[in-house]
Amino acid sequence: MSSPTSAPRDAVSAAIQAAAGRRRPALVGFLTAGFPSRQTFKANLAAVAAVCDVVEIGVPFSDPMADGTTIQRASFVALADGVTLPWILEELGSLQPKHAAPLLLMSYLNPLLQYGLDALPRAAAAAGVAGFIVPDLPFEESGDLKRALDGEGLALVQMVTPVTPPERLAMLCRGARGFVYAVTLTGTTGMSKGPSTEVPLEVLEYMDRVKRCSGVPVCAGFGIRSREQVARFAGHVDGVVVGSALVEVLERGEDVGAFLRSLREA
Repeated sequence: MSSPTSAPRDAVSAAIQAAAGRRRPALVGFLTAGFPSRQTFKANLAAVAAVCDVVEIGVPFSDPMADGTTIQRASFVALADGVTLPWILEELGSLQPKHAAPLLLMSYLNPLLQYGLDALPRAAAAAGVAGFIVPDLPFEESGDLKRALDGEGLALVQMVTPVTPPERLAMLCRGARGFVYAVTLTGTTGMSKGPSTEVPLEVLEYMDRVKRCSGVPVCAGFGIRSREQVARFAGHVDGVVVGSALVEVLERGEDVGAFLRSLREA
Protein backbone atom coordinates (compact mmCIF):
# COMPACT_ATOMS: atom_id res chain seq x y z
CA MET A 1 0.00 0.00 0.00
CA SER A 2 1.40 3.42 -0.95
CA SER A 3 1.91 6.13 1.64
CA PRO A 4 0.16 9.45 0.97
CA THR A 5 3.50 11.12 0.22
CA SER A 6 4.51 8.58 -2.42
CA ALA A 7 1.16 7.75 -4.00
CA PRO A 8 1.47 7.07 -7.74
CA ARG A 9 -1.42 9.49 -8.39
CA ASP A 10 0.72 12.33 -6.98
CA ALA A 11 3.22 11.74 -9.79
CA VAL A 12 0.46 12.53 -12.31
CA SER A 13 -0.38 15.88 -10.72
CA ALA A 14 3.32 16.69 -10.24
CA ALA A 15 4.20 15.97 -13.90
CA ILE A 16 1.40 18.22 -15.15
CA GLN A 17 2.24 21.00 -12.69
CA ALA A 18 5.94 20.82 -13.62
CA ALA A 19 5.11 21.39 -17.28
CA ALA A 20 2.70 24.20 -16.44
CA GLY A 21 5.47 25.72 -14.32
CA ARG A 22 7.59 25.92 -17.49
CA ARG A 23 4.86 28.15 -18.97
CA ARG A 24 3.47 25.56 -21.35
CA PRO A 25 0.51 23.22 -21.06
CA ALA A 26 1.46 19.66 -20.17
CA LEU A 27 0.99 17.14 -22.99
CA VAL A 28 -1.06 14.05 -22.17
CA GLY A 29 -0.68 11.66 -25.10
CA PHE A 30 -3.20 8.89 -25.79
CA LEU A 31 -2.57 5.64 -27.61
CA THR A 32 -4.70 2.51 -27.86
CA ALA A 33 -2.85 -0.46 -26.38
CA GLY A 34 -1.76 -2.90 -29.07
CA PHE A 35 -2.57 -0.60 -32.00
CA PRO A 36 -1.60 -0.74 -34.79
CA SER A 37 -0.12 -4.06 -33.64
CA ARG A 38 0.81 -5.82 -30.41
CA GLN A 39 4.41 -6.09 -31.62
CA THR A 40 4.82 -2.30 -31.89
CA PHE A 41 3.10 -1.38 -28.60
CA LYS A 42 6.23 -0.97 -26.48
CA ALA A 43 8.07 1.02 -29.15
CA ASN A 44 5.09 3.32 -29.72
CA LEU A 45 4.62 3.79 -25.98
CA ALA A 46 8.30 4.70 -25.63
CA ALA A 47 8.01 7.27 -28.43
CA VAL A 48 4.96 8.90 -26.81
CA ALA A 49 6.43 8.79 -23.29
CA ALA A 50 9.66 10.42 -24.50
CA VAL A 51 7.79 13.62 -25.42
CA CYS A 52 4.63 13.66 -23.28
CA ASP A 53 4.38 14.55 -19.61
CA VAL A 54 1.71 11.89 -18.97
CA VAL A 55 0.64 8.94 -21.14
CA GLU A 56 -2.94 7.69 -21.34
CA ILE A 57 -3.23 4.10 -22.60
CA GLY A 58 -6.58 3.01 -23.97
CA VAL A 59 -7.86 -0.44 -23.02
CA PRO A 60 -9.69 -1.62 -26.17
CA PHE A 61 -13.40 -2.27 -25.68
CA SER A 62 -16.16 -3.48 -27.97
CA ASP A 63 -18.51 -0.56 -27.25
CA PRO A 64 -16.35 2.57 -26.76
CA MET A 65 -19.26 5.02 -26.51
CA ALA A 66 -17.21 8.14 -25.64
CA ASP A 67 -14.86 7.64 -28.58
CA GLY A 68 -15.16 8.77 -32.15
CA THR A 69 -14.45 6.70 -35.24
CA THR A 70 -10.63 6.90 -35.02
CA ILE A 71 -10.33 5.39 -31.54
CA GLN A 72 -13.20 2.98 -32.21
CA ARG A 73 -11.30 1.72 -35.24
CA ALA A 74 -8.11 1.34 -33.20
CA SER A 75 -10.01 -0.52 -30.47
CA PHE A 76 -11.49 -3.01 -32.90
CA VAL A 77 -8.09 -3.70 -34.51
CA ALA A 78 -6.51 -4.28 -31.09
CA LEU A 79 -9.35 -6.53 -29.94
CA ALA A 80 -9.05 -8.59 -33.13
CA ASP A 81 -5.32 -8.97 -32.35
CA GLY A 82 -6.14 -10.38 -28.90
CA VAL A 83 -5.31 -7.33 -26.76
CA THR A 84 -6.78 -7.65 -23.25
CA LEU A 85 -6.32 -5.86 -19.94
CA PRO A 86 -4.22 -8.72 -18.49
CA TRP A 87 -1.96 -8.56 -21.59
CA ILE A 88 -1.58 -4.78 -21.20
CA LEU A 89 -0.62 -5.07 -17.52
CA GLU A 90 1.87 -7.83 -18.35
CA GLU A 91 3.47 -5.72 -21.09
CA LEU A 92 3.71 -2.67 -18.83
CA GLY A 93 5.06 -4.74 -15.96
CA SER A 94 7.89 -6.03 -18.16
CA LEU A 95 9.11 -2.56 -19.21
CA GLN A 96 12.76 -2.01 -18.32
CA PRO A 97 13.54 0.71 -17.54
CA LYS A 98 10.19 2.25 -16.62
CA HIS A 99 9.18 5.44 -18.42
CA ALA A 100 9.54 8.72 -16.56
CA ALA A 101 6.08 9.87 -17.72
CA PRO A 102 3.31 8.58 -15.42
CA LEU A 103 0.97 6.07 -17.10
CA LEU A 104 -2.84 6.10 -16.89
CA LEU A 105 -5.24 3.50 -18.24
CA MET A 106 -8.39 4.75 -19.96
CA SER A 107 -10.88 1.90 -19.70
CA TYR A 108 -14.60 1.40 -19.80
CA LEU A 109 -15.93 -0.24 -16.66
CA ASN A 110 -16.61 -3.72 -18.04
CA PRO A 111 -12.96 -4.83 -18.51
CA LEU A 112 -12.16 -3.60 -14.98
CA LEU A 113 -15.04 -5.57 -13.45
CA GLN A 114 -14.03 -8.59 -15.50
CA TYR A 115 -10.50 -8.37 -14.09
CA GLY A 116 -11.88 -7.95 -10.55
CA LEU A 117 -11.79 -4.81 -8.42
CA ASP A 118 -10.02 -6.69 -5.61
CA ALA A 119 -7.08 -7.76 -7.77
CA LEU A 120 -6.93 -4.79 -10.16
CA PRO A 121 -5.32 -2.03 -8.05
CA ARG A 122 -2.37 -4.13 -6.89
CA ALA A 123 -1.77 -5.52 -10.38
CA ALA A 124 -2.00 -2.04 -11.90
CA ALA A 125 0.36 -0.52 -9.35
CA ALA A 126 2.84 -3.38 -9.87
CA ALA A 127 2.72 -2.69 -13.62
CA GLY A 128 3.55 0.99 -13.07
CA VAL A 129 0.06 2.37 -13.68
CA ALA A 130 -0.67 5.57 -11.72
CA GLY A 131 -4.44 5.73 -12.21
CA PHE A 132 -7.55 5.23 -14.32
CA ILE A 133 -9.97 7.21 -16.46
CA VAL A 134 -13.35 5.45 -16.70
CA PRO A 135 -15.68 7.44 -18.99
CA ASP A 136 -18.80 5.31 -18.48
CA LEU A 137 -18.65 5.25 -14.66
CA PRO A 138 -20.98 7.85 -13.07
CA PHE A 139 -19.52 9.56 -10.01
CA GLU A 140 -22.40 8.29 -7.87
CA GLU A 141 -21.48 4.69 -8.70
CA SER A 142 -17.70 5.07 -8.42
CA GLY A 143 -17.32 4.44 -4.68
CA ASP A 144 -16.21 0.80 -4.91
CA LEU A 145 -13.58 1.47 -7.56
CA LYS A 146 -12.36 4.63 -5.86
CA ARG A 147 -11.91 2.84 -2.52
CA ALA A 148 -10.06 0.00 -4.24
CA LEU A 149 -7.73 2.41 -6.06
CA ASP A 150 -7.17 4.53 -2.94
CA GLY A 151 -5.67 1.45 -1.26
CA GLU A 152 -2.77 1.58 -3.73
CA GLY A 153 -2.64 5.36 -4.08
CA LEU A 154 -3.96 5.28 -7.65
CA ALA A 155 -5.89 8.12 -9.26
CA LEU A 156 -9.47 8.02 -10.47
CA VAL A 157 -9.60 10.92 -12.91
CA GLN A 158 -12.97 12.68 -13.16
CA MET A 159 -14.39 14.02 -16.42
CA VAL A 160 -16.43 17.22 -16.71
CA THR A 161 -18.14 18.82 -19.74
CA PRO A 162 -19.33 22.28 -20.79
CA VAL A 163 -22.88 21.37 -19.66
CA THR A 164 -21.91 20.05 -16.20
CA PRO A 165 -24.02 22.10 -13.70
CA PRO A 166 -22.04 24.20 -11.19
CA GLU A 167 -22.95 22.06 -8.15
CA ARG A 168 -21.97 18.87 -9.95
CA LEU A 169 -18.78 20.48 -11.26
CA ALA A 170 -17.79 21.30 -7.67
CA MET A 171 -18.55 17.71 -6.58
CA LEU A 172 -16.53 16.17 -9.42
CA CYS A 173 -13.58 18.49 -8.82
CA ARG A 174 -13.59 17.62 -5.12
CA GLY A 175 -13.53 13.91 -5.98
CA ALA A 176 -10.88 14.11 -8.70
CA ARG A 177 -7.40 12.66 -8.26
CA GLY A 178 -4.45 13.17 -10.61
CA PHE A 179 -6.22 15.76 -12.72
CA VAL A 180 -9.65 16.87 -13.90
CA TYR A 181 -10.34 15.89 -17.51
CA ALA A 182 -12.27 18.85 -18.94
CA VAL A 183 -13.97 17.71 -22.15
CA THR A 184 -13.95 20.58 -24.63
CA LEU A 185 -17.29 19.75 -26.26
CA THR A 186 -20.39 17.65 -25.92
CA GLY A 187 -19.79 14.69 -28.21
CA THR A 188 -17.17 12.04 -28.86
CA THR A 189 -13.39 12.19 -29.22
CA GLY A 190 -11.77 13.46 -32.40
CA MET A 191 -14.72 15.50 -33.65
CA SER A 192 -12.85 18.59 -34.84
CA LYS A 193 -10.75 17.84 -37.91
CA GLY A 194 -9.27 21.14 -39.10
CA PRO A 195 -5.51 21.59 -38.65
CA SER A 196 -5.97 24.83 -36.69
CA THR A 197 -9.58 24.56 -35.54
CA GLU A 198 -10.49 27.63 -33.49
CA VAL A 199 -11.07 27.33 -29.77
CA PRO A 200 -14.16 29.44 -28.98
CA LEU A 201 -13.98 31.99 -26.18
CA GLU A 202 -16.80 30.23 -24.31
CA VAL A 203 -14.68 27.05 -24.14
CA LEU A 204 -11.82 29.02 -22.56
CA GLU A 205 -14.25 30.62 -20.10
CA TYR A 206 -15.51 27.16 -19.18
CA MET A 207 -11.92 25.99 -18.62
CA ASP A 208 -11.37 28.99 -16.35
CA ARG A 209 -14.45 27.95 -14.31
CA VAL A 210 -13.10 24.42 -13.93
CA LYS A 211 -9.68 25.74 -12.91
CA ARG A 212 -11.22 27.96 -10.21
CA CYS A 213 -13.10 24.93 -8.89
CA SER A 214 -10.36 22.31 -8.91
CA GLY A 215 -7.69 21.50 -6.36
CA VAL A 216 -5.83 19.29 -8.84
CA PRO A 217 -4.54 20.20 -12.33
CA VAL A 218 -7.04 20.61 -15.18
CA CYS A 219 -6.44 19.16 -18.66
CA ALA A 220 -8.55 19.90 -21.74
CA GLY A 221 -9.33 17.04 -24.10
CA PHE A 222 -11.33 15.98 -27.19
CA GLY A 223 -10.54 17.40 -30.62
CA ILE A 224 -7.10 18.88 -29.86
CA ARG A 225 -4.78 18.35 -32.83
CA SER A 226 -2.75 21.51 -33.56
CA ARG A 227 -0.12 23.73 -31.97
CA GLU A 228 -2.49 26.70 -32.42
CA GLN A 229 -5.07 25.01 -30.24
CA VAL A 230 -2.49 24.07 -27.61
CA ALA A 231 -1.23 27.66 -27.53
CA ARG A 232 -4.80 28.94 -27.21
CA PHE A 233 -5.41 26.80 -24.12
CA ALA A 234 -2.20 28.03 -22.44
CA GLY A 235 -3.04 29.95 -19.28
CA HIS A 236 -6.54 28.48 -19.11
CA VAL A 237 -5.60 24.85 -18.30
CA ASP A 238 -2.59 23.00 -16.95
CA GLY A 239 -2.46 20.50 -19.80
CA VAL A 240 -4.06 19.15 -22.97
CA VAL A 241 -4.95 15.60 -23.96
CA VAL A 242 -4.09 14.63 -27.53
CA GLY A 243 -5.87 11.44 -28.55
CA SER A 244 -7.47 10.88 -31.94
CA ALA A 245 -4.87 12.98 -33.78
CA LEU A 246 -2.07 10.92 -32.23
CA VAL A 247 -3.80 7.62 -33.02
CA GLU A 248 -4.13 8.79 -36.65
CA VAL A 249 -0.38 9.47 -36.78
CA LEU A 250 0.24 5.91 -35.55
CA GLU A 251 -2.27 4.59 -38.08
CA ARG A 252 -0.42 6.31 -40.92
CA GLY A 253 2.94 5.03 -39.68
CA GLU A 254 4.33 8.55 -39.28
CA ASP A 255 6.82 9.87 -36.72
CA VAL A 256 4.96 10.10 -33.41
CA GLY A 257 7.70 12.06 -31.67
CA ALA A 258 7.89 14.65 -34.46
CA PHE A 259 4.11 15.16 -34.37
CA LEU A 260 4.05 15.60 -30.59
CA ARG A 261 7.04 17.97 -30.61
CA SER A 262 5.30 20.05 -33.28
CA LEU A 263 2.48 20.76 -30.83
CA ARG A 264 4.97 22.56 -28.59
CA GLU A 265 6.77 24.67 -31.18
CA ALA A 266 6.46 28.39 -30.71
